[in-house]
Amino acid sequence: MRWGVRLGVDPGDARIGVARCDPSGMLATPVETVRRGKGDLRRLRQLVAAEEAVEVVVGLPRSLSGGEGPAAEKTRSFAVRLAERIAPVPVRLVDERLTTVTAEAMLRDQRKGQHRRAVVDQVAAVVILQHALDTERATGRAPGEVVAVGSADHPGTDVEETHE
Repeated sequence: MRWGVRLGVDPGDARIGVARCDPSGMLATPVETVRRGKGDLRRLRQLVAAEEAVEVVVGLPRSLSGGEGPAAEKTRSFAVRLAERIAPVPVRLVDERLTTVTAEAMLRDQRKGQHRRAVVDQVAAVVILQHALDTERATGRAPGEVVAVGSADHPGTDVEETHE
């Protein structure tokens, strides 16, 4: 298992959930919810610096069959922009199927309304990051795909596939 704090990111249309793990990569915990829009990438860059993160893991929404639609395309574009902002810290895309559903189920009876939605984004980021950590621990390889910096204009060529 590689050493160092990693951030997990669940980018949505309105909010971005952020989680972190301890340096040993054992446990993911919530950090904050960043409002999507002007200044969101700047805030993520600040969090990367404050946490001294060695990597950022972004959830890639795929369909249940594993295909990618418009949401995955938007996430790939977001991940490239984030990678450009935080370089040389690497950004990885990992499969996030059902993470929001899992987060909603975990919080179903605990919180209501607007505050719950913000917490759900953080919990989804925790689920994404924890899955990535568990996958790495089980396989000995970093999960997902590394986002290449400077390739936002070339959809489909912005990642280097690795084994998950």
